[in-house]
Amino acid sequence: MPLFSQDIGIDIGTYHTMIAEGGTLLVREPTVVAIAIEEQKIVELGQEAKNMYGRVPESLEIAHPLRNGVIAEYEITEKFLERMIRRVTGPIRFFHPRAMVSIPYGITSVESRAVHEAVLEAGAREVFLIEQPLAAALGVDLPINTPTGNMILCLGGGATQAAVLAMYGIVAAATLRAGGVDLDEALVSYVRRKYGLVIAQPTAERVKLEIGAAVPQKEEKSITIQGQDQVSGLPQPLSLNTGEVIEAFQGPLDDIIEISRKVLEKTPPELISDIIDRGIALCGGGALLPGIDSLLTKELGVPTYLVDNPTTCIVEGASKALAPGIFPKIRRNLKS
Repeated sequence: MPLFSQDIGIDIGTYHTMIAEGGTLLVREPTVVAIAIEEQKIVELGQEAKNMYGRVPESLEIAHPLRNGVIAEYEITEKFLERMIRRVTGPIRFFHPRAMVSIPYGITSVESRAVHEAVLEAGAREVFLIEQPLAAALGVDLPINTPTGNMILCLGGGATQAAVLAMYGIVAAATLRAGGVDLDEALVSYVRRKYGLVIAQPTAERVKLEIGAAVPQKEEKSITIQGQDQVSGLPQPLSLNTGEVIEAFQGPLDDIIEISRKVLEKTPPELISDIIDRGIALCGGGALLPGIDSLLTKELGVPTYLVDNPTTCIVEGASKALAPGIFPKIRRNLKS
């Protein structure tokens, strides 16, 4: 850690917020806060707040300050970030850190300015904004310093981003404001429609993580969960299997395929051959869904592979972007 300054990368995600320094992850917490409603004061954050979901009295509210990858609750986000940054810098800060913050590709100037100001108010002395596909490419060491084409697909909790990069910049890209949260919601809707039961989003997320998949698997898994009958309101057990989860996920997965296809269609022909040779790098928490790489390979006709650090590459790349050897080369492609 530098004596007089600290350069950090921050990825404020819909599911998780992470901070890294020099390519090394320092902090990772769910982007969730527990708020005392009357005082409008954060009483808990991160994993502790997430564990309180559905178990708090009326005086407390569990809030998700980000939706679809952008800030939805500005003041809550600012206070959340302040506490997160303090975990890295310590309670007494003589020198405030310089921060590179990842943002979804294509967000509005108002949305990006909200991120910039929130991180400044949270304790950074200088803030730069980098689009997530560029940060992810740096985080997985794609050769984007060359004029050859590289494609990356970021499957986040609140947004899906497909991008082609070359010469430290984005050549073609598109963002779908839907992601892992929409997979959860699709499963909630499926269970309500098929079984007449209501399940909570955290339950749907657990099902996704434990037995979810994008294509049929060799081993069919099952899980038993508790739902609430829509008519009687009484609890009722329900057993789901992998095949049913795949069926529930079909709509959101089709959207991911479509946005990837659109970016390929917008890509200059000179770069398409490079992408076919190198494949599409797959990152983000959604990339861990079993079989999604093979599904995309089949539907797009381009090899797709899971990177080594899918959930942390964006924040690691954001922190690497501040390195003296990289920062001057990418600065023209950063957002103000």
